[in-house]
Amino acid sequence: MPVRIPAARGSETAIIGMAGVGCLAPFYMMLPGAEERLASQTTRWAPRWERNISHFAGPAERLALRAEPPTARAIKRIETRLHLEKMAQNCDRRIRWGFERVGMTPSA
Repeated sequence: MPVRIPAARGSETAIIGMAGVGCLAPFYMMLPGAEERLASQTTRWAPRWERNISHFAGPAERLALRAEPPTARAIKRIETRLHLEKMAQNCDRRIRWGFERVGMTPSA
């Protein structure tokens, strides 16, 4: 009985497509005349992209404004929970002790 491979979902197709673009774009840019072709496509498509960017700019801005306060609070919590300065001083002390134990003097 033959093995049946399920059809790829949209997300799988998108991921494979992005991987292909990421892998093949450097090779495309090495071909002669790639810059001219890229420039011609940019002049052709840029106005369309600039018109359509307004669909994404507003929601992205609102998302960033909504996500910033919780992110800042989480970072503050992590900084207060982790005693980074104390940990760095302990690490430095242990390194210096190790140097002194083998008879070396650490440079400042």
